[in-house]
Amino acid sequence: MGGCPGGGPSGGGRPPRRGAGGGRRRRPPPPPAVLSSQVRLTTPLVRSRTTGALEPATWDEALRITAEGLRRTRETHGADAVGVFGGGGLTNEKAYALGKFARVVLGTSQIDYNGRFCMSSAAAAHQRAFGLDRGLPFPLEDIPRTGCVILVGSNLAETMPPALRYFTELKENGGSLIVVDPRRTRTAEQADLHLAPRPGTDLALALGLLHLVVARGRTDEDFIRERTSGWGEARAAAMAHWPELVERITGVGVPQLRAAADLFCDASAAMVLTARGPEQQSKGTDTVGAWINLALATGNAGRPLTGYGCLTGQGNGQGGREHGQKADQLPGYRKLDDPAARAHVAAVWGVDPDSLPGPGRSAYELLDALGGEVRSLLLMGSNPVVSAPRAAHVEERIRSLDFLAVADVVLSETAELADVVFPVTQWAEETGTMTNLEGRVLLRRRAITAPEGVRSDLEVLHGLAGLLGHGKGFPSDPEEVFGELRRASAGGAADYSGIDYRRLEAEDGVFWPCPETPDGAGGGHHPGTPRLFLDRFATADGRARFVPVVHREAGEETDDEYPVLLTTGRVLAQYQSGAQTRRVAELNAAAPGPFVELHPRLAARVGVAEGEPVAVVSRRGRAVAPARLTESIRSDTVFMPFHWAGEGRANTLTNPVLDPVSRMPEFKVCAVRLEPADGQDG
Repeated sequence: MGGCPGGGPSGGGRPPRRGAGGGRRRRPPPPPAVLSSQVRLTTPLVRSRTTGALEPATWDEALRITAEGLRRTRETHGADAVGVFGGGGLTNEKAYALGKFARVVLGTSQIDYNGRFCMSSAAAAHQRAFGLDRGLPFPLEDIPRTGCVILVGSNLAETMPPALRYFTELKENGGSLIVVDPRRTRTAEQADLHLAPRPGTDLALALGLLHLVVARGRTDEDFIRERTSGWGEARAAAMAHWPELVERITGVGVPQLRAAADLFCDASAAMVLTARGPEQQSKGTDTVGAWINLALATGNAGRPLTGYGCLTGQGNGQGGREHGQKADQLPGYRKLDDPAARAHVAAVWGVDPDSLPGPGRSAYELLDALGGEVRSLLLMGSNPVVSAPRAAHVEERIRSLDFLAVADVVLSETAELADVVFPVTQWAEETGTMTNLEGRVLLRRRAITAPEGVRSDLEVLHGLAGLLGHGKGFPSDPEEVFGELRRASAGGAADYSGIDYRRLEAEDGVFWPCPETPDGAGGGHHPGTPRLFLDRFATADGRARFVPVVHREAGEETDDEYPVLLTTGRVLAQYQSGAQTRRVAELNAAAPGPFVELHPRLAARVGVAEGEPVAVVSRRGRAVAPARLTESIRSDTVFMPFHWAGEGRANTLTNPVLDPVSRMPEFKVCAVRLEPADGQDG
């Protein structure tokens, strides 16, 4: 079930070195198919007032029209009528500059990004329990050396294939892998034990396992006493979820629950890792919190080869949530409503702290406000027409805007609705930093030159800022932007002040926090922090916090009209909203379109056969795709990948009900009914 909607691929590498000596130079390889000039945008587009179509324009014209559109909205309706929507695939430099642009140039609080749809529930649970959010508090290299891993809601064999080797090595070293997923995925096939709960019941499953740990006397009382707080309340909440009750809720049998508890507790060191499965729920923060409680109760946190971690879903899923493109955040993972944080960042930016707006709407709430309180939108690195929940409604809201400008590498479904489209660089064509799920800051050097007519997002922001009266403060050079990011992050939770480009290149990445030391100007001598929490947690008292949680139903449960559960996710050959990967012939050959995965028993009840079109209907809309029959999925559940637009768009169906803490929509569970595609329209 791993994966999060939105964003584009990230990757790249260093440019090839020339061969030594006097031999012939090799012809450089062709650019990746997605960067071909036949596929990607190479000139700005502006919507014609006469034909209504997007037509080629000059960069000066596109920038001028965008600046005028944003200024007009601001002057007519106020600063908060202008919105900004970013992406988890943007480099750290671009995410930082976008947040600064929104708050300093536009003066708007209305900025968020598609990463809200990815790791926000895990981030909120991290903050509640540990006082700090970093995807993994340890390097990936620790995974093969632990004794047991519970992997919840991740099909990383398809969504993060390079990471699978760490789990293969874990098993080769004698460790155990437990996978929790309602589907028997390629990842689940690698597991020693596969638990297939009903979608939306991961919270009950974690509580049931903790109940067994307590009942069997397997808690680590010394660790609980010395390094945690709040155990009494969390223990009482867990004890209300006895195994037989959990079996009725989840569909996971009591023997499997006991086997999982034994595997986890028998290991001398263990880890719990979650992904979008338990996180993209209206109770995602509490669900992740329950898994964290399991780790804490068994002493599997804050010591070597243990811990809770979150697997990120986008190319810069970690860095993208650290430096200011979130609705409530300033650079360095600072809180926007913290007076000290505002003062520090305002000093770096050269503005009055009181001029900075307060927190704004979360991602879905921002999209839902388009055309109403938010009248114009600048969007970078996202395709919400495909990736947002209740996507038909979001598309309608986007169409109702007074003005929309989109910066993207291709003409996505969202860009097709824009008044102005900027053709921008992507991964191999630009230099910048990314922060991976370990908290390791990496330098990605430009490998190839972008086609003529293409500029970077930083150049777009530089041009717009100048036209809007801010000729200084928005450089287009990424290293210069990173230098300012370092200063803005100094002293924050995600402190990059001891990192610079030279050090990143020399050391192949540095783990944050990495503060600059007094004798280390220009790069610092702090070694970085590969492993967090070994001495203390990042809370005020240094103790990890148990949070008492109890099971509750999903935002939408099945009934007579909608008797089946839908869950969504990704497939190997496509990525996120598919805006780029659907333009690559080889990938389309491997994954040509959407499908509905369902159990043969369910297919027989519906009256559809393999390959026949089946309609999936929710309270929000109807999607149609070919049936794919498999016994690897629960008979009360169907699965759809979310990479496609059109009538097979899975997010037409999904429920936008939000987690009260993280504001995460409930992508992973909603009630649907199935019918042959020529049946009654839902």
